[in-house]
Amino acid sequence: MTSVLVVDDEPQIVRALRINLSARGYDVLTAFDGKTALSVAVEGKPDVVVLDLGLPDIDGVDVIAGLRGWSSMPIIVLSARTDSSTKVEALDAGADDYVTKPFGMDELLARLRAAVRRKTTQVVDEPIVRTSTFTVDLADKRVHREDREVHLTPTEWGLLEILARHPGRLVSQKQLLQEVWGPMHVNETQYLRVYLAQLRRKLEHDPAHPKHLITEPGMGYRFQL
Repeated sequence: MTSVLVVDDEPQIVRALRINLSARGYDVLTAFDGKTALSVAVEGKPDVVVLDLGLPDIDGVDVIAGLRGWSSMPIIVLSARTDSSTKVEALDAGADDYVTKPFGMDELLARLRAAVRRKTTQVVDEPIVRTSTFTVDLADKRVHREDREVHLTPTEWGLLEILARHPGRLVSQKQLLQEVWGPMHVNETQYLRVYLAQLRRKLEHDPAHPKHLITEPGMGYRFQL
Protein backbone atom coordinates (compact mmCIF):
# COMPACT_ATOMS: atom_id res chain seq x y z
CA MET A 1 0.00 0.00 0.00
CA THR A 2 1.38 3.42 -0.99
CA SER A 3 1.64 5.78 1.97
CA VAL A 4 1.09 9.54 1.65
CA LEU A 5 2.00 12.20 4.20
CA VAL A 6 -0.39 15.17 3.96
CA VAL A 7 0.98 18.36 5.55
CA ASP A 8 -1.42 21.31 5.82
CA ASP A 9 -2.64 23.58 8.63
CA GLU A 10 -6.19 23.70 7.21
CA PRO A 11 -8.16 20.82 8.81
CA GLN A 12 -10.79 20.77 6.05
CA ILE A 13 -8.15 20.20 3.38
CA VAL A 14 -6.46 17.47 5.41
CA ARG A 15 -9.84 15.80 5.96
CA ALA A 16 -10.78 15.98 2.27
CA LEU A 17 -7.46 14.54 1.20
CA ARG A 18 -7.59 11.79 3.81
CA ILE A 19 -11.06 10.72 2.67
CA ASN A 20 -10.22 10.78 -1.05
CA LEU A 21 -6.84 9.12 -0.72
CA SER A 22 -8.05 6.44 1.69
CA ALA A 23 -10.95 5.63 -0.66
CA ARG A 24 -8.40 4.95 -3.39
CA GLY A 25 -6.32 2.61 -1.29
CA TYR A 26 -3.63 4.95 0.03
CA ASP A 27 -2.37 4.81 3.60
CA VAL A 28 -2.60 8.42 4.83
CA LEU A 29 -0.40 10.10 7.44
CA THR A 30 -1.09 13.69 8.49
CA ALA A 31 0.67 16.67 10.05
CA PHE A 32 -0.50 20.23 10.70
CA ASP A 33 2.89 21.93 11.06
CA GLY A 34 6.43 21.62 9.77
CA LYS A 35 8.15 20.14 12.80
CA THR A 36 5.52 17.41 13.11
CA ALA A 37 5.83 16.73 9.39
CA LEU A 38 9.58 16.13 9.65
CA SER A 39 9.09 13.86 12.65
CA VAL A 40 6.31 11.84 10.99
CA ALA A 41 8.39 11.53 7.82
CA VAL A 42 11.33 10.09 9.77
CA GLU A 43 9.15 7.62 11.66
CA GLY A 44 6.61 6.71 8.98
CA LYS A 45 8.81 6.95 5.86
CA PRO A 46 5.94 7.76 3.48
CA ASP A 47 6.22 7.05 -0.23
CA VAL A 48 5.19 10.60 -1.16
CA VAL A 49 4.51 13.92 0.60
CA VAL A 50 1.78 16.46 -0.20
CA LEU A 51 2.95 19.70 1.41
CA ASP A 52 1.48 23.15 2.00
CA LEU A 53 4.04 25.99 2.16
CA GLY A 54 2.16 28.27 4.58
CA LEU A 55 2.67 26.35 7.80
CA PRO A 56 2.30 27.94 11.26
CA ASP A 57 5.80 27.18 12.59
CA ILE A 58 8.35 26.86 9.79
CA ASP A 59 8.04 27.61 6.10
CA GLY A 60 7.27 24.73 3.79
CA VAL A 61 10.46 25.38 1.80
CA ASP A 62 12.45 24.64 4.96
CA VAL A 63 10.48 21.41 5.36
CA ILE A 64 11.44 20.45 1.79
CA ALA A 65 15.10 21.14 2.59
CA GLY A 66 14.86 19.04 5.76
CA LEU A 67 13.37 16.11 3.85
CA ARG A 68 15.83 16.40 1.00
CA GLY A 69 18.70 16.23 3.47
CA TRP A 70 18.09 12.47 3.78
CA SER A 71 15.31 11.27 1.50
CA SER A 72 14.37 10.99 -2.17
CA MET A 73 10.63 10.64 -1.45
CA PRO A 74 8.57 12.65 -3.98
CA ILE A 75 7.23 15.97 -2.66
CA ILE A 76 4.18 17.64 -4.20
CA VAL A 77 3.64 21.21 -3.05
CA LEU A 78 -0.02 22.17 -2.59
CA SER A 79 -0.12 25.91 -1.97
CA ALA A 80 -2.15 29.09 -2.44
CA ARG A 81 1.05 30.93 -3.37
CA THR A 82 0.93 31.48 -7.11
CA ASP A 83 3.90 33.77 -7.81
CA SER A 84 6.58 32.25 -9.99
CA SER A 85 9.43 33.10 -7.61
CA THR A 86 7.86 30.98 -4.87
CA LYS A 87 7.38 28.08 -7.27
CA VAL A 88 11.00 28.29 -8.40
CA GLU A 89 12.20 28.44 -4.78
CA ALA A 90 10.21 25.34 -3.85
CA LEU A 91 11.35 23.39 -6.91
CA ASP A 92 14.97 24.43 -6.37
CA ALA A 93 14.70 23.26 -2.76
CA GLY A 94 13.76 19.79 -4.01
CA ALA A 95 9.99 19.68 -4.64
CA ASP A 96 8.95 17.41 -7.50
CA ASP A 97 5.71 19.16 -8.45
CA TYR A 98 3.63 22.23 -7.58
CA VAL A 99 -0.17 22.43 -7.47
CA THR A 100 -1.93 25.69 -6.64
CA LYS A 101 -5.03 26.08 -4.49
CA PRO A 102 -7.90 25.84 -5.21
CA PHE A 103 -7.18 22.53 -6.87
CA GLY A 104 -9.07 19.76 -8.61
CA MET A 105 -8.92 16.43 -6.80
CA ASP A 106 -8.60 14.49 -10.07
CA GLU A 107 -5.59 16.57 -11.10
CA LEU A 108 -3.89 16.16 -7.72
CA LEU A 109 -4.45 12.39 -7.78
CA ALA A 110 -2.99 12.19 -11.29
CA ARG A 111 0.09 14.13 -10.21
CA LEU A 112 0.37 11.91 -7.14
CA ARG A 113 0.33 8.75 -9.26
CA ALA A 114 2.93 10.23 -11.60
CA ALA A 115 5.20 11.18 -8.69
CA VAL A 116 5.04 7.67 -7.24
CA ARG A 117 5.87 6.17 -10.67
CA ARG A 118 8.92 8.42 -10.95
CA LYS A 119 10.17 7.60 -7.50
CA THR A 120 13.73 6.34 -7.41
CA THR A 121 15.52 4.69 -4.52
CA GLN A 122 18.38 6.64 -3.00
CA VAL A 123 21.45 4.94 -1.58
CA VAL A 124 20.72 6.32 1.87
CA ASP A 125 17.10 6.86 2.86
CA GLU A 126 17.71 7.21 6.58
CA PRO A 127 18.23 10.55 8.36
CA ILE A 128 21.00 9.32 10.67
CA VAL A 129 24.35 8.05 9.38
CA ARG A 130 26.58 6.59 12.09
CA THR A 131 30.27 5.79 12.04
CA SER A 132 32.43 4.53 14.88
CA THR A 133 33.69 8.08 15.42
CA PHE A 134 30.88 10.52 14.60
CA THR A 135 27.19 10.74 13.68
CA VAL A 136 25.71 12.73 10.79
CA ASP A 137 22.08 13.88 11.06
CA LEU A 138 21.06 14.60 7.47
CA ALA A 139 17.62 15.92 8.45
CA ASP A 140 18.78 18.42 11.09
CA LYS A 141 22.08 19.09 9.31
CA ARG A 142 24.14 18.45 12.44
CA VAL A 143 27.21 16.38 13.25
CA HIS A 144 28.07 14.93 16.67
CA ARG A 145 31.33 13.42 17.84
CA GLU A 146 31.52 11.81 21.27
CA ASP A 147 28.10 13.29 22.15
CA ARG A 148 29.23 16.83 21.36
CA GLU A 149 28.09 18.82 18.37
CA VAL A 150 30.82 19.65 15.85
CA HIS A 151 30.57 23.03 14.14
CA LEU A 152 30.99 22.82 10.37
CA THR A 153 31.09 25.63 7.86
CA PRO A 154 28.46 25.54 5.09
CA THR A 155 31.08 24.32 2.62
CA GLU A 156 32.30 21.59 4.97
CA TRP A 157 28.71 20.47 5.52
CA GLY A 158 28.02 20.46 1.78
CA LEU A 159 30.91 18.08 1.15
CA LEU A 160 30.11 15.82 4.09
CA GLU A 161 26.41 15.61 3.19
CA ILE A 162 27.12 14.44 -0.36
CA LEU A 163 29.58 11.81 0.83
CA ALA A 164 27.41 10.61 3.73
CA ARG A 165 24.42 10.10 1.45
CA HIS A 166 26.47 7.61 -0.58
CA PRO A 167 28.38 5.49 1.97
CA GLY A 168 30.93 3.17 0.46
CA ARG A 169 30.52 4.66 -3.02
CA LEU A 170 33.25 6.53 -4.85
CA VAL A 171 32.14 10.12 -5.41
CA SER A 172 34.16 11.81 -8.14
CA GLN A 173 36.07 15.04 -7.68
CA LYS A 174 34.03 16.58 -10.49
CA GLN A 175 30.70 15.73 -8.84
CA LEU A 176 31.77 17.19 -5.50
CA LEU A 177 33.15 20.37 -7.05
CA GLN A 178 30.08 20.88 -9.23
CA GLU A 179 27.54 20.30 -6.45
CA VAL A 180 29.32 22.36 -3.78
CA TRP A 181 31.04 25.12 -5.75
CA GLY A 182 29.23 25.04 -9.10
CA PRO A 183 30.09 24.10 -12.69
CA MET A 184 32.65 26.91 -13.07
CA HIS A 185 34.93 25.25 -10.50
CA VAL A 186 35.08 21.61 -11.64
CA ASN A 187 38.84 21.80 -12.12
CA GLU A 188 39.65 23.43 -8.75
CA THR A 189 40.73 20.19 -7.06
CA GLN A 190 42.76 22.09 -4.48
CA TYR A 191 39.46 23.15 -2.89
CA LEU A 192 38.74 19.52 -2.09
CA ARG A 193 42.15 18.89 -0.52
CA VAL A 194 41.80 21.91 1.76
CA TYR A 195 38.25 21.23 2.93
CA LEU A 196 38.64 17.47 3.31
CA ALA A 197 41.68 18.12 5.47
CA GLN A 198 39.57 20.43 7.63
CA LEU A 199 36.81 17.82 7.93
CA ARG A 200 39.31 15.15 8.95
CA ARG A 201 40.76 17.38 11.67
CA LYS A 202 37.27 17.87 13.07
CA LEU A 203 35.92 14.33 12.69
CA GLU A 204 38.67 11.71 12.47
CA HIS A 205 40.54 10.32 15.47
CA ASP A 206 43.74 10.28 13.43
CA PRO A 207 43.43 12.82 10.58
CA ALA A 208 46.68 11.62 9.01
CA HIS A 209 45.25 8.10 8.73
CA PRO A 210 41.50 8.61 8.18
CA LYS A 211 39.05 5.73 8.58
CA HIS A 212 35.92 7.39 7.22
CA LEU A 213 36.84 10.19 4.78
CA ILE A 214 38.96 8.29 2.30
CA THR A 215 40.85 9.72 -0.67
CA GLU A 216 40.93 7.70 -3.88
CA PRO A 217 43.94 9.33 -5.62
CA GLY A 218 43.11 10.93 -8.92
CA MET A 219 39.46 9.88 -8.76
CA GLY A 220 37.57 11.22 -5.76
CA TYR A 221 36.55 10.40 -2.21
CA ARG A 222 34.72 7.67 -0.35
CA PHE A 223 32.74 7.79 2.91
CA GLN A 224 33.30 4.63 4.95
CA LEU A 225 31.05 3.78 7.90
